[in-house]
Amino acid sequence: MEKREQLYEGKAKKVYATDDPELVIVSYKDDATALDGLKKGTIVGKGVINNQMTNRLMARMEKAGIPTHFVKELSERDTLVRRVSIVPLEVIIRNLSAGHCASRYGVEEGIVFPEPTIEFSYKNDELHDPLLNAYHAVALGLASWQEIELIKKYAFAVNDVLKAFWADCGVTLVDFKLEFGKTAQGQIVLADEISPDTCRLWDAKTGEKLDKDRFRRDMGGVEDAYAEVMRRLLAHDGE
Repeated sequence: MEKREQLYEGKAKKVYATDDPELVIVSYKDDATALDGLKKGTIVGKGVINNQMTNRLMARMEKAGIPTHFVKELSERDTLVRRVSIVPLEVIIRNLSAGHCASRYGVEEGIVFPEPTIEFSYKNDELHDPLLNAYHAVALGLASWQEIELIKKYAFAVNDVLKAFWADCGVTLVDFKLEFGKTAQGQIVLADEISPDTCRLWDAKTGEKLDKDRFRRDMGGVEDAYAEVMRRLLAHDGE
């Protein structure tokens, strides 16, 4: 598969055209941002870990009947995926209180919810990704009711798969962000990535943070945390 011109560069990835108009190559970077891009830095090796972790978890989603854009891992940083138009909704699933959820509602971090919550934000950097509900999304033409219901179904299914897998790895899945895309044929599929950039992952015994919060909050040990999560994933990936 030939890598052609760069189509897009985001905060964590670059996207390249290929000789197939329905396929693109995603290349993962070590760049890190937080606080709406105000905080910037580098997490050495992050691109390699996020690429390989995402691909393994996307494969698990496919086995669970959740369609994804994943096609084939090409190298430690590059992956071939189906070309999609991203639905401009960030989908956040929360199993415990943390981050904005804790601060927004004035509660401590670590409260275990009796069932997972779901929320949407409008994917727009200039507006700082404001929260919205399904009625807003439909009114603004971001998605149809049918697409939103399908996205919700897939998002909760992803949570079921990830919670069980990370529990086997001795990790608590606190919350995570998903993005979905629409193929040229109109199919809604899971896109973007599943990694310590997009998930809050805590050690199940100690509560130690093993995700991007270590970068956001200047906690140190960011590279070690990412490497530890990857080590645990690889140790259980064949199960």
